[in-house]
Amino acid sequence: MDHSALIAGIQSSTVIAVGLMIALSGLGAAIGVALVGAKFLEGAARQPESVAALQPKLFVIAGLVDAIFIISVAVGLFFATANPMLAAIAAH
Repeated sequence: MDHSALIAGIQSSTVIAVGLMIALSGLGAAIGVALVGAKFLEGAARQPESVAALQPKLFVIAGLVDAIFIISVAVGLFFATANPMLAAIAAH
């Protein structure tokens, strides 16, 4: 297998992996924030006086769930732009 076919294979696999990584982490973050929001509304409906205590926790947890998505996007973009496998092939 020549270098151009090997590089094309690595790039195509990287694109698929990055797309799956971003899509699945986005789906997970959306489901996570939806579940946290639903439980917050459920708790607020049961005990309206606890809304002031629950609301900061809601935003902290939603921020942490979104941070996982943002980290996944950053790692995916890193592999899309600076793929270490391509650097290893270029060294040979």
